Amino acid sequence: MDVIKLLLKELADEFNTTKKFLAIVPADKFDWAPHEKSMKMKSLAVHIADLPRWVSLALTTDGLDFETEPYTEPHVENADDLVKILEKNYAAGKADLEKATEENLNGRWILSMGKQVLADYSKYETIRHSLNQTSHHRAQLGVYLRLLDIPIPGSYGPSADDQSF
Repeated sequence: MDVIKLLLKELADEFNTTKKFLAIVPADKFDWAPHEKSMKMKSLAVHIADLPRWVSLALTTDGLDFETEPYTEPHVENADDLVKILEKNYAAGKADLEKATEENLNGRWILSMGKQVLADYSKYETIRHSLNQTSHHRAQLGVYLRLLDIPIPGSYGPSADDQSF
């Protein structure tokens, strides 16, 4: 089994589906959230667009320390900006994955906040986690869109609004 090929296919599939969702995020609802504890739509969408970058992070670093490298949300004005961020991060993640070997996937990758270890994964697990995060947060975004009565694209098959498979 060629794990790199499988990850490349899954990364491409998630990219194509995610692009459909981000393309319909309405800029006039960027500050909207369904609940006071929920992320604002813009922050959620930017996070989703950023997730393919974690493939590159997994393969080109040994970890990420939020204390020394705090997250800065990129400037986004509209759905086109979201799609551009996604495309850039996907292209980088894909390129790094194409250069990787299965041996690279065995290396350790640590997510931390200073001395506090948040996650200690293999590089493979980090990539899988980013793919899982993509589908998880995209589903959240789908709920946001549904609550705003915006038709939802299909993800892994048809949706109530999109019957294509």
